Amino acid sequence: MEQADKRHGNQDIVVERVQTGMRMEKRMVKVLKGLAEYLDMSLGDLMEGIVLHAFAGEAPFGPQTQEQIQRLKEVYGMDYGVDASHHLREE
Repeated sequence: MEQADKRHGNQDIVVERVQTGMRMEKRMVKVLKGLAEYLDMSLGDLMEGIVLHAFAGEAPFGPQTQEQIQRLKEVYGMDYGVDASHHLREE
């Protein structure tokens, strides 16, 4: 994987994007949308970046962005964290 990452360097990679029908918890989506706005990027670009970092086993955000995430979580009432990963359910 690292070899493929190094091979592309700073060159653009042509991709085909598709629409997804995924469902996510409402407060989490509000935090993500707020973060995308804060970072001046689209929600899709933000999600792609998060996934690419996760696939590489790296943290996607630095300390300043983490602070903003905490503020957004408070604003939108997202009062859970990674420990809730497999415990979210709908009524």
